[in-house]
Amino acid sequence: MGSKIRIFYASDVHGSEKCFRKFLNTPKVYGVNVLILGGDITGKMIIPIIELEDGSYETEFMGNRIIIKKQEELEKVVKVISDGGAYPYICDKDTYERLLTDKSYLDGVFKDLICKRLENWIRLAEERLANSNVEIYIMPGNDDYPYICEILSSSDLVVNPEEKIVEICGGYEMLSLGFSNITPWKAPRDIPEEMLEEKLETLIAEAKNIDRAIFNTHVPPYNTIIDLAPLLDQNLKPVSSGGGVVMTHVGSIAVRKAIEVHQPLLGLHGHIHESKGVERIGKTICINPGSDYLAGNLQGAVISLEDGKVKSYVLTVG
Repeated sequence: MGSKIRIFYASDVHGSEKCFRKFLNTPKVYGVNVLILGGDITGKMIIPIIELEDGSYETEFMGNRIIIKKQEELEKVVKVISDGGAYPYICDKDTYERLLTDKSYLDGVFKDLICKRLENWIRLAEERLANSNVEIYIMPGNDDYPYICEILSSSDLVVNPEEKIVEICGGYEMLSLGFSNITPWKAPRDIPEEMLEEKLETLIAEAKNIDRAIFNTHVPPYNTIIDLAPLLDQNLKPVSSGGGVVMTHVGSIAVRKAIEVHQPLLGLHGHIHESKGVERIGKTICINPGSDYLAGNLQGAVISLEDGKVKSYVLTVG
């Protein structure tokens, strides 16, 4: 097996149908043979579309109240919501009221919608990439619920590399970890730095050749240009000063320490949508392509590895 490979990496599509379909098209667009989706793959909210007594529909999306009178309009609205990462849910008024008042019911509907879309994505990946010789890796991030791991691990083609070391084509080892240090939103897979460090070191101990390793960690290393996010006040609102938003470092100390000590070949990171960029820590090149999923723009990175080195990389938007 040769050691020259071409990777497309993206993260934080947050349920966007448009972004995921673009992700599957990248082998044709960029000539890559490895696809990596680095976490936060599911959407954040349900958008109810209420069927009214006269046969029309009503919904609210992105602060806009929308009245839908024709089937073609309904299909268009469903697509716009799905492309933006949310989950359209057509229901009557009674069901809508239950969503508002019954958290258990709401959680069940949300889980069903998350699972259905992800199952559809896995099937689509299998259809598009069958017999293509393209490897595809998709892992959960900190915003993703643990139950999606079973779906990600159900395919013969799509590989869930979470908390594993897998050998990708070219003989490069990839260590993957989708957990994050604690965030203000207390996401489903936020954990303390001490646990992150323990998980990382357990995986690193299994690596055969760290010089050719890829650290695919959803959270970026602390105190870099790729971990800057708005500073939030106690109400989770961005802090402003001098006419601009105050930024602060929110990445992981444990991830930074692991990179500094072990110096892998490459770090692939997401999590912080605003911090698109590249940072070098020692000899390790760390990349965060950022995210613009709400607009349906797929931000990514095309990385060429050859003979155990990062030959080239470029950040992309498409």
